[in-house]
Amino acid sequence: MSAWVSSGCSGFLPRSKKHSLTPFTISVHYSETEQRKLRHLQKRFEENLRLVYQRFTDVPDHTEFQGLHHAYYVDGHEIFREAHGKCEQVTERVFHTEWAGYGDGTIQRVRLSPKGSMLAATVKNCQSEEARCVLVQLQQHTAPQKPMLILDKVFSFEWATDDVMFYTTQEGLRCRHVFRLHLTDAVARNVLIYEEKDPEFFVELSRSRDKKILTVNCSSKSSSEVWMIDSRSPLSHLAQVQPRQPGLLYHVEHSSDQLYILANTGPGHEYQLLRATSSSPAMQHWVPTFSPAPGVIIKDMEMLQDHCVFTVREPQGRLQLHSIPLKAPNHVTILQLPSWACAIETQRSGVDRDTFRFLLSSPVHPPVRCHLSPTIQQPLSQEEDPQQTLLPEYHTTRLQAPSQDGTLVPMTIFHMRELADLSESPLLVHVYGAYGVDLNMGFSPEKRMLLEDNWVLAYCHVRGGGECGLSWHSGGRLQFKNKGVEDLTACIHTLFQLGISQAALTSLTARSAGAVLAGALCNKHPLLLRAVLLQAPFLDVLGTMQDPSLPLTIEERGEWGDPLTDPEHRDNIASYCPCHNITSQLYPSMLITAYSGDSRVPLSGVRKYVEKLRKAILTHSSSLCTKGPVPTVLLDVQPGDDHFGPEDFDQSLNESAQQLAFLYTVLGLDYRGSPPKVRGRRKTLSSKS
Repeated sequence: MSAWVSSGCSGFLPRSKKHSLTPFTISVHYSETEQRKLRHLQKRFEENLRLVYQRFTDVPDHTEFQGLHHAYYVDGHEIFREAHGKCEQVTERVFHTEWAGYGDGTIQRVRLSPKGSMLAATVKNCQSEEARCVLVQLQQHTAPQKPMLILDKVFSFEWATDDVMFYTTQEGLRCRHVFRLHLTDAVARNVLIYEEKDPEFFVELSRSRDKKILTVNCSSKSSSEVWMIDSRSPLSHLAQVQPRQPGLLYHVEHSSDQLYILANTGPGHEYQLLRATSSSPAMQHWVPTFSPAPGVIIKDMEMLQDHCVFTVREPQGRLQLHSIPLKAPNHVTILQLPSWACAIETQRSGVDRDTFRFLLSSPVHPPVRCHLSPTIQQPLSQEEDPQQTLLPEYHTTRLQAPSQDGTLVPMTIFHMRELADLSESPLLVHVYGAYGVDLNMGFSPEKRMLLEDNWVLAYCHVRGGGECGLSWHSGGRLQFKNKGVEDLTACIHTLFQLGISQAALTSLTARSAGAVLAGALCNKHPLLLRAVLLQAPFLDVLGTMQDPSLPLTIEERGEWGDPLTDPEHRDNIASYCPCHNITSQLYPSMLITAYSGDSRVPLSGVRKYVEKLRKAILTHSSSLCTKGPVPTVLLDVQPGDDHFGPEDFDQSLNESAQQLAFLYTVLGLDYRGSPPKVRGRRKTLSSKS
């Protein structure tokens, strides 16, 4: 980084050939010596992050998949295969992103055809959210040297047979067309088979675990509709399962000529499992099959040969697996997962329908491979965890914070020291709370490094997210969006009351729609925080939702409301919109990372927020009789239009190192740079505030 700061003004400074830094630093002047310290600290973090990543290079991930004759794995820009059952393995390359015309592109999605003669993969470059789909013909003994066909702007795709593939196209940020591609000896024939007319709906394809049906899934924020394609007759017409109706959400699986439907028709409009025949799939024929116990929330479903496996979250926040035999669904087997587990990622084998393979992880625990085979005596097994004896001892604590209306808000806390010894520890709070999406609780080497430097990591599962079910989402969207802000406030207050950190050592991180709650908190309770990290932040909710020409405005009315036609929606959005409620007061220091071509969160809204914040801080500081510390606000604008951050490892590492250097500088922390050598077992505590 060439420069971080300027004194009391805005400007443009080059960071590198691929990055630019537009800093806004209010009133504080950094000497050349202090700027060198900042650059040196970032460099130290880059070096140490590389070491941390190297520690976890051998952990399993989801990039391996199985075919009938070969095992496949993704490695960087390439896909390789190795034949099953060979004593001397020969590794063959079967795909490279260069075949899509994107040499430095990233592989997004890979699908093998049912008999393994075709492979399709989507590739996205760093400058666009739209992907190209590359089709490759696979020979039994010869590796392919070039693609067979390239399709532009493909979002989702599935094979019905080895010569028929269905795919959706992406136009901007919308998917509304489904095509059938028929590969014949003479020509590849493309036919449009479905067009979505409602701009609030998004269309995506999926395939049942038994490969018997493909589904066209049409979803809005509040309802869904599914159409089926029979893989045995892929040239036939689509068959509708149940017409869309307000408030009805459902997903469809298939096994033994039965449809298994996960729908929000259970108690409290939460998900339950129902079944129907393929010939009579409509809602009036749905038969309830399984509903979880009160307070237990279904998070995912995996259909095996004779069992259905649910990932559920129990009332205390821990993850469990519930296995039910399809012929006797009342006989539920509850399988406990390790107490540290916070995230499950499914690994589809492609050939084995009797086993559920998945990865368990947490933000500070690397992924561990697990297998569930319901038909054997010890159904749940875990591969040996090579990191278990190497990871320093730490705690996973689950708490609940009473919100303003009495609702108990769950939190997950990771810490090295005992709870009683955390008053002087730096705290990093995480929040999202939108779209019914859970906070990302997957493994992060950066979070592992912070933990080992005695940080406390707090994950606040506020309303608007999906951690506690569909009703938890409903309780934090539209007119209830302020509930998420109240929940976040309650979580931080509860941590302080329990003696966990203090305001001067507390920072908050959020990205995308999570910045709505973070920004609202900064407006209402700025003294709770010392530093804030925002990535690709949604900050101008009112301005965005009043501009229907933007790509997602119409589609997202179900989450935020429609201020153009409903005055109550406008007043509600105006009451919490971060950009709309900036006042002259002492704000926490902020590092805001945005992307110049981000079509989900336009840069203009981020710049508008930063400029208003800059003026408010200047006004406040100039009105003080005695001059005190003044917050630093940095806007880091990076190139590209990928809302989800850099795909390039070096760029991503640079971004993480910059954020860490910012936190340590603002909080006045010394970075030791060498993780503790403590060894021992992990501990897990569960308690309630």
